Formats: sequence, C-alpha cells, structure tokens
Amino acid sequence: MIDIDKWNEILSTLKKNKLRTFLTSFGVFWGIFMLVIMLGSGNGLRNAIYDNMGDFSTNSCFMWTQTTTVPYKGFPRGRRYNFNNGDTKILSENIAELKSLSPRLNGWSSNEGNNTIRGDKAGAFSILGDYPAWNKIDPLEITSGRWINDIDIIEQRKIVVIGSQILNALFQKDEIPLGEYIEVNGVFFKVVGTFKSKKGGAQAAKEEQNIHMPFTTLQRTYNFGDVVGWYAMVAYDNIPVGIVEEKAKQILRQRHKIHPDDQRAIGSFNVEKEFKKMKGLFLGINTLIWIVGLGTLIAGAIGVSNIMLVIVKERTKEIGIMRALGAKPLSVISQIISESVFLTSIAGFVGLSAGVWLVELINKAMQGSEGEMFKNPEVDIHIATTALIVLIVSGTIAGLLPANRAVRVKPIDAIREE
Repeated sequence: MIDIDKWNEILSTLKKNKLRTFLTSFGVFWGIFMLVIMLGSGNGLRNAIYDNMGDFSTNSCFMWTQTTTVPYKGFPRGRRYNFNNGDTKILSENIAELKSLSPRLNGWSSNEGNNTIRGDKAGAFSILGDYPAWNKIDPLEITSGRWINDIDIIEQRKIVVIGSQILNALFQKDEIPLGEYIEVNGVFFKVVGTFKSKKGGAQAAKEEQNIHMPFTTLQRTYNFGDVVGWYAMVAYDNIPVGIVEEKAKQILRQRHKIHPDDQRAIGSFNVEKEFKKMKGLFLGINTLIWIVGLGTLIAGAIGVSNIMLVIVKERTKEIGIMRALGAKPLSVISQIISESVFLTSIAGFVGLSAGVWLVELINKAMQGSEGEMFKNPEVDIHIATTALIVLIVSGTIAGLLPANRAVRVKPIDAIREE
C-alpha cells in the first residue's frame, strides 16, 4: 500500500527550501545527463569507424614488396623485386591455415586522367585485377549481374564489374549496363556486374569508382607478365592471421632470395592486430566515460547526502518526537532514504530523458550526412537501465549516512534540541 501521508511529508520537506533542493538535484541531473551524452558520443565514434570498414574481414592481412635492406647471396641491398604467379601457387599449397588468398594487381588510378570511354562519355577510374576470393575479404554489394568467377580467371575473359559511380557516369539513368561494352585504356570489356560499396562516407565514394576485371586478364591484356601487385590473405576461423603472415613471409623470402633477418623487404599490414588495438581503444574510451560520468554522478549523490544531513539537523526535534511516540528506527531510516531516493530518481530521470532526447536529436540531424568520424550516436536500453540502477543505488547510499545519524540521536536529547 502507498502511504500518502509519508509522500506528502517528503514533498513538503523538499519544498521548504526550493533553491537548495533544485541546486542539489541539478548535480544528479548533470551527472546522468553527461554520462548519457558521452556514451552516445562514444558509440557515434565507434559506429563511424566500423561503418567505414563495411564487412571487411578482420582476420586478414596484406602483403607487398619493398626494397631489400640487407645484401644476400650476391644481391646488393636496395634491390627491387616483384611477387609472381608462382608465389600464388606455392602460398596456396603450403600454408594449411590459409583460408583465402587473393592476389591483386593495380592497373591505373583515377588520378591519371580519363581512361574509360563509352560512346561520347568518358571518365577517370581505378582499374583493378582481382580473384573471386577478393569479394570474401572485402565484400561488395552486387546490385546487378555477378562478380568475377574462377572461369573468368582461367579463360582470361575480357569482362568487368563496375561501381555505381561509373554506372552513373557512363550510362543513362534507366539503361541496363549488363552485356554492354566499355573501353578501358583502348581495350573493350563486357560489363557483367555492378556494385555498391558497403562502407560509409568517402571510403564508399572511392570504392564505387573502381573497375574490377579478372586478375589474369589484366596481366595479359596490359602486358604485366606474371607480376602480382600484392596479396590479401585470410586465416581460418579461430586461427590468428599472424601465423599465416609469418609463414607467407618465410616462403617469399626463400623464393626471392631475401635475407632471413631482412624485416623490411616485405611489407605487411595485419588487420586483426589493428582491429584488436581499435577495440582496446574503444574499451578505454568507454571506461573513461564511465569513470568521468560516475564521478560526476557520485558528486551529485554527495550533494544529496549533504542536503539530507541538513534536513535531518533541521528535523531533529521532530524525529525525537517520532521516536518518543514509538516510531521504530527502521521507520525513521526508511523515511530519510525514501526522500533521498525520490530526489535522486526524479533528477536522474529528467537528466536521463534529456540526454537521450539530445542524442536522438543529434542522430536525426546527422542522418544522410557523409561524416566519416561520427555516425549514429545512440544509447541502447541496457545503458539506460544500468544508469537507472546506478541512480537508485546512489540515492540509497546518499540517504544512509543521514538516516544513521538520525536514529543515533536519543529521543530525549532530540526533543530538547533547539
């Protein structure tokens, strides 16, 4: 049953000094408000980073050639070399932990001027030679047609898969590109597929300006011989890609006569390692947010505790009379803690609501924007629930000290208090 008299007494006590009550509750309001805003901002930063990655395989690494830095077997330092098709075959056959291997060759970039023509339309786009496995490592959203397949690689077919920006630049709005031909650096290729990027911001815009053709077709058509530009590798699930990375480097050092201690001759980038660092960074950010937010909240709770001490001091005689009339210590403690919890809960709920409202307002304002460092700030239900629990606990703790002080005063001494 709800004790109406008890709650009327609580409201009456808090109304006696409205300014003091407001300033005290504002500390709790500000603490939970800032906690929600900071958590939402942290999630916005994390969402933007993850969005820029799309569905990129995090258990992957990349490998490319660099100049040697140690002379070896008659070869001087500073030697340049290239990966080749033989490396691809050896790597595939000798690394048991290797799930996917995709050699890639860069043809021309969009910075080199117009390289693609269709009728009276032209554009400058990046040309890439790929294997079917590439779309498992860095997946694209195929909007029509298909991706490169194994038969394209074997038969060196002159086909391409083009990005949405190329589609818009070379074709009419309602025109179907599949089966049509485009001229890439003087050679005609049949369009068999179109795609959109799964990434966000500038990353998506850049990716959608790519023309993908079979790796072997790019090698043969443009006289690259058996040169491989670089490799993308993915390890099997639950196997660190670092194992694949080290085994691949050992094989490539032996095949290209590179000194075993030459750590700079083969460049590499371990996505898994960097992804773990990024997760650690976000964990650190969230931890810092909670420390700052809870610290501010605790400061507000201490303010509530202080005002309750003042209220208890002012009501010493009243409490003494209650005790003299038979009120049990638990009843007095319950009264004081109820006032504390009520004050913190109301202030906290308003702060929580204001924080969530502001985060949602920012979220709606940013929808459709191309921001790369901040996207979809949000506070999920679990965070809101946790914040409310923290409020209730802090309100209870804030009332314990004043309540204990109230019951320690002897009734006869309290009644004599002036």
